[in-house]
Amino acid sequence: MLLKSTTLRSKSQFMKRIFYYSTASPQKIIAIRREDQSVWERRAPFSPSNVNKLVRQGVKVIVQPSNRRAYPMQSYINSGAIVQEDISEASVIFGVKQTPVDLLIPNKTYCFFSHTIKAQEANMPMLDAILAKNIRLLDYEKLMDKDGNRVVAFGKYAGVAGMINILHGLGLRLLALGHHTPFMHIGPAHNYRNSSMARQAIRDAGYEVALGMMPKSLGPLTFVFTGSGNVSQGSQEIFQELPYEYVPPEMLRKVAEHGSPNKIYGCEVRRRHHLERKNGGGYDHEEYEEHPERYISTFAQRIAPYTTVLVNCIYWAVDSPKLLTIPDAKHLLLPSHTPWLPKSVGAPALPHRMLAICDISADPGGSIEFMNECTTIDTPFCLYDADRNKDTKSFKGPGVLVCSIDNMPTQLPRESTDFFGDLLFPYAEDIMKSDATKPLDDHDFSSVVKGAIITSNGKLTPDFEYINELRNSNTRSRHKVEGNEQQVPVVILGSGLVSAPVVEYLARDKNIAVTIASQVKEEADALAERYGVRSEYLQANDENALRSVASNARLVVSLLPYDLHGAVAKACISSGAHMVTASYVRPEVQELHNSAKDAGVTLLNEVGLDPGIDHLLALECIHDIQNHGGRVDTFVSYCGGLPAPEFSDNALRYKFSWNPRGVLLNTISGAKYLSKGQVVEVLGGGELMSVARELDFLPGLAFEGFPNRDSTIYSKLYGVEDAHTMFRGTLRYRGFAETMKAMQLFGLIDPSPHPTLHPEGPKVTWRQFACELLGLMDSSIFYENLKTKLSERIGSEGAHALESLGLLSDDPVVKCGTPLDTVSNYLSKRLQLGNDETDFVVLRHEVGVTWSDGKKERREITMTVRGDPQSHTAMARTVGLPTAIAAKMVLDGEIQERGVVLPFAPVVYKSLLSRLRSDGITARETSTPLN
Repeated sequence: MLLKSTTLRSKSQFMKRIFYYSTASPQKIIAIRREDQSVWERRAPFSPSNVNKLVRQGVKVIVQPSNRRAYPMQSYINSGAIVQEDISEASVIFGVKQTPVDLLIPNKTYCFFSHTIKAQEANMPMLDAILAKNIRLLDYEKLMDKDGNRVVAFGKYAGVAGMINILHGLGLRLLALGHHTPFMHIGPAHNYRNSSMARQAIRDAGYEVALGMMPKSLGPLTFVFTGSGNVSQGSQEIFQELPYEYVPPEMLRKVAEHGSPNKIYGCEVRRRHHLERKNGGGYDHEEYEEHPERYISTFAQRIAPYTTVLVNCIYWAVDSPKLLTIPDAKHLLLPSHTPWLPKSVGAPALPHRMLAICDISADPGGSIEFMNECTTIDTPFCLYDADRNKDTKSFKGPGVLVCSIDNMPTQLPRESTDFFGDLLFPYAEDIMKSDATKPLDDHDFSSVVKGAIITSNGKLTPDFEYINELRNSNTRSRHKVEGNEQQVPVVILGSGLVSAPVVEYLARDKNIAVTIASQVKEEADALAERYGVRSEYLQANDENALRSVASNARLVVSLLPYDLHGAVAKACISSGAHMVTASYVRPEVQELHNSAKDAGVTLLNEVGLDPGIDHLLALECIHDIQNHGGRVDTFVSYCGGLPAPEFSDNALRYKFSWNPRGVLLNTISGAKYLSKGQVVEVLGGGELMSVARELDFLPGLAFEGFPNRDSTIYSKLYGVEDAHTMFRGTLRYRGFAETMKAMQLFGLIDPSPHPTLHPEGPKVTWRQFACELLGLMDSSIFYENLKTKLSERIGSEGAHALESLGLLSDDPVVKCGTPLDTVSNYLSKRLQLGNDETDFVVLRHEVGVTWSDGKKERREITMTVRGDPQSHTAMARTVGLPTAIAAKMVLDGEIQERGVVLPFAPVVYKSLLSRLRSDGITARETSTPLN
């Protein structure tokens, strides 16, 4: 009787439940989709426990079958879910990562991490499909409380997994550098059944650290955690399994110098520790939230130099200061000279203080600017060096070890699912109100849920309309080319010999769209066809045309005559384009420094050969001397572009592989240098050729050299103000100066207009023009008498030299207004390198050193480059290649200094030299003791 009563009661309750559901609102149906973005993705938005609670509330839960999930399908079945492939019945579909475009079902509400709120380019096709299919998209990342804190995230377990991974990677990296450490016994996060097992392995390693089993040569290790949110807390929980001591940021240097190797030091860095106003300093939280663009980060200067492992846990917003820029990283990854980095015993010295970065934020190009591509669970680490090379195959090379897996929590899938599902569950009922076919305003969502809805009814919601603007901005910053491929536009002004290596180098990168703009359209067209780029006509002295060209470029490489660089720079500033040139900084360009800086434009100069490579090699040598305690007493340098010796068969011992005007004009310029503490000044007008001296540093070749421009300014620019000698000169084959003096004496290098050479005047031959310069009224004078008169004026050797150059011939003169320009035009054809001839570049530095113990030394750096008739002249390579490399560095963000810039910073010149060497341009350095 008791049994029957119980049965009847149960049946009655069952009938009541059926009646309730039949008269209540329609049953809510949701789906949990299969994760298909990565083979490693084993998480789910809800655990079986969460599903059971939903089912008990009357919700129908459909789960797409997957044998990859951490929780097996039977667990969901046991919780009351229906496992089936078709999820179209559900009105709300929950996932974790992005959904493939072809699997999106129209008129549904989708919940997942979309990675679209920064207009991430890779996910824009998905966003377009979501809009087209009238899908309501809710992004977990934007579920926030009234204070702007995220309420649903995997953050803690991202921190836990990330910290396990970086400890594992640190062990492998240190072993590759020659140091066995207790970290070698820590595996990657996914190797452990759960985080408890990983914690035990880390505690075991920590026990060995506390016993003194870390190599003393490593010095104290410092772990810096950015932020204090869930991600940071998760990573610090793991860190605290080690023998640790926390220190404030201001103590990091002291720890680096005096810390114990028997513990690991931790430091939590908040915004106030590294952010300060650009103007006036200080930090104000509310102001920063409203105007992050007013702030800069000092992390790279105050904290990073004393950091062994950086665990980056912060969210980076557009316009916020970056934690580490590309130039910052390059500086940190240079060989360290810090006294607190111990000398290694029995193993190579550590290359630099910072050994590893765990970028848990996994935001390419974000707070860690050089991290432009996430790593994966399959390939969790890469070595990133100062030249932006990435190595995913070895732990041994130079650079910092980077781990930046964008789905870290899936390495601990069950714990992550439990954690996330418990956070999401309180909002599930509110989310399930959604009917994507109805207007958003018809729903009474809570502010938390409503604030996370990115799209609805085929449009971006008001709070996320900025995504369109951001997309358009990204599109404008690139260049559309055929095939709809996005490329960065670069314009090269000029199509001469030097242009070819620049075009060739930049055209290697398919993300760059190169345009050659020149008034010699035939040259530009031929060059463009050779390298598969565009060409266009440009009248370089037309300021409107320059502005038009610059407005379509991200960067302009100016290979025009130096007197046009000022106009080019102005056009670049007005258009917001960067400029790179191989030439010396002109006064009219230097005057634009503040304007360029205000416009956010870089005007990079002196990155050719001379100036350019000469600076790079000089600074590398000088800084090496100074870093080892030496003092530079003397600096003497020569550089020259010459024909190869076998082709120097003319009176000038010279042939032209580029515009002769600059070569000739330089011979009548003035010069100034410092010699044994005395400033020596050579007046312009021709005196320069009289002070040429013979040089024998390559005994097989007969060289001479003369001073070039004002050498004294380089004492300060090179940081050697104590040097008593500073000399920079031009190199030529012996005989050049004497022939040039003869041409000067005869008036052929005069830059002033000459009436006989007016382009519209009567025709004239070189013999007739010679007679006029000699004051002879009768140009029919016997040739022998003409030579005699000329010898009386400039000497017999000079007369013979001019005769051999054809300057007394009956050939017609192509008149260019001035003797200088006319002779330049003539010699550019008369002394042009033949198709089967090569040129020769020689660069020589001699640096006198005094060491701290009083010993003296002379260092000699010699670079010789020979041209290749089948490709580029030596002059073109040594001017064009460094210019192209520097342009690429500006484009890639490796050079971020704005205004008028010279390549004197170590992070710039070291990278330039490294890449030049990899392209075959090298120098030989020797040293000679002097006492």
